[in-house]
Amino acid sequence: MQMNFAGRELDMSGCHVMGILNVTPDSFSDGGRFNRVDAALARAREMVADGAVFVDVGGESTRPGATVVSVDEELGRVCPVVEAIARELDVIVSVDTSSPQVMTEVTKLGAGLINDVRALQREGAPEVAARADIPVCLMHIQGEPDTMQNDPRYRNVRREVSSFLAQRMRMIEKAGVRTENIILDPGFGFGKSPRHNLQLLASLDQLQLLGHPVLVGLSRKSMLGHITGRDVNERLPASLAAATISAMKGASIIRVHDVRETVDAVKVVMAMEEAAR
Repeated sequence: MQMNFAGRELDMSGCHVMGILNVTPDSFSDGGRFNRVDAALARAREMVADGAVFVDVGGESTRPGATVVSVDEELGRVCPVVEAIARELDVIVSVDTSSPQVMTEVTKLGAGLINDVRALQREGAPEVAARADIPVCLMHIQGEPDTMQNDPRYRNVRREVSSFLAQRMRMIEKAGVRTENIILDPGFGFGKSPRHNLQLLASLDQLQLLGHPVLVGLSRKSMLGHITGRDVNERLPASLAAATISAMKGASIIRVHDVRETVDAVKVVMAMEEAAR
């Protein structure tokens, strides 16, 4: 399946690595490290050299308890970085935002993907995405980031996540978003217990029954700390295990902090699948 990311065609039947670039002071793993344009661009350059096909720029932390930022502040953080990366690097720039105003501005600057943890639920977001006519990633979340981990509950997490995403697809298609521009994300860690996350990972291939590429973000997340007992910056082996499982279950994009190592893991999975054909 081919997708067009602001002029760049990409075969989504394979698995691609997305590097995380948080230009925030308070993200859970790398907050404050890349919130200057020169530092952000240097990090993006490093990730591209390591094999990232996407760089995902985020200007508002969505970790539990994170401070809400104004639209103007988010624009000030994100826009200069998006513009610099799009101008200087051969990579698809993704922007992690729920704000319709931010979506509007970054698409003018060369962004090729809108990555929204709220699945375009804010007023005006579906219409902005339709006008931009670039791919959008719809993520499942239960609640809001500041409260999502307060005792999340499901009768059947796989069915409820799939149902939510199917409903959001219908809503944004009515607003004019083309079906071929939709990517889905089950939202690991966003209103889910460790058990919920593991159940979703085990059934990840079933999410593809909705007919769209799947993005997975498990890098360094708390579920991996829950399993291993490791602190956030000691979760590389667990993150690689999760990425490998995701690739084997058909994920098209894997969103990570550790690009070089994940690219190697994905190459092994892709080589195995090629040899098995």
